[in-house]
Amino acid sequence: MSNRIIPDSNDTEGLVQRNTMEMQKNDQHSTVIIGGEDNEEGMGCCGILLTAISWLLVICTFPFSMCACVKVVQEYERAVIFRLGRLLPGGAKGPGIFFVLNCIEDYTKVDLRTVSFDVPPQEILTKDSVTVSVDAVVYYRISNATISVANVADAHHSTRLLAQTTLRNVLGTKNLADILSEREYISNTMQSSLDEATDPWGIKVERVEIKDVRLPVQLQRAMAAEAEASREARAKVIAAEGEQKASRALKEAADVISESPAALQLRYLQTLNSISAEKNSTIIFPLPVDLLSHFLQKR
Repeated sequence: MSNRIIPDSNDTEGLVQRNTMEMQKNDQHSTVIIGGEDNEEGMGCCGILLTAISWLLVICTFPFSMCACVKVVQEYERAVIFRLGRLLPGGAKGPGIFFVLNCIEDYTKVDLRTVSFDVPPQEILTKDSVTVSVDAVVYYRISNATISVANVADAHHSTRLLAQTTLRNVLGTKNLADILSEREYISNTMQSSLDEATDPWGIKVERVEIKDVRLPVQLQRAMAAEAEASREARAKVIAAEGEQKASRALKEAADVISESPAALQLRYLQTLNSISAEKNSTIIFPLPVDLLSHFLQKR
């Protein structure tokens, strides 16, 4: 009779997690970035010979050779050194002093400070078929000096071109109302998209901001007329509500005055007092209210 072993659920989950981690590691190792790893192959006999001759020349011309071989880079700079056309192991050099064999080595300085540039105004057709002109500003810096030199010919120019196309692609999927009201969300979307695309170039996009959205003149006039009409409609509604509240207050006041005849006489005297206080040429002949009520009773 054969014995079968039933695997535990915890063991199965652990096995799946280990397989997933191994697959992720394999994917990471399969992604090769030019300049991101050290050169394992040797220079060959010719390279070794040229290196020995260069060191011999440096020693023979010492200390004058130090003036040409010793280089300095600032705190915010790094130097990517190529020996016989190949990257030196150890990555970029700096900051401070480093040594270069001028006969067989060449180096490129890379500035690590944050750089900003304006994206030129882009004519974009929105999702609701409205043509707008949008410009933006992008802040980025070089995060890996070696990759930015070895993987792309001109990292700065490539980032500028990619920012223009990303701006057009992102805004082309939005309505005009979304572009005007959701600038922060659009900026964050562009920043994440640019950062992901420029990561193989050694570029870190720190911030993207939309500067201005220019609308056609006819559309501006139409939107201004629409806003003015809506304001006038709200003003009429507010005036109508005020008239309604005033009429209710007058009705309540009339009901109170009708309950007491003396109140009507006091109101009459208050009106005369307010008219006489003003400096005008109006002549008022007061007529007793009781006299009017007497004539009304005869009718």
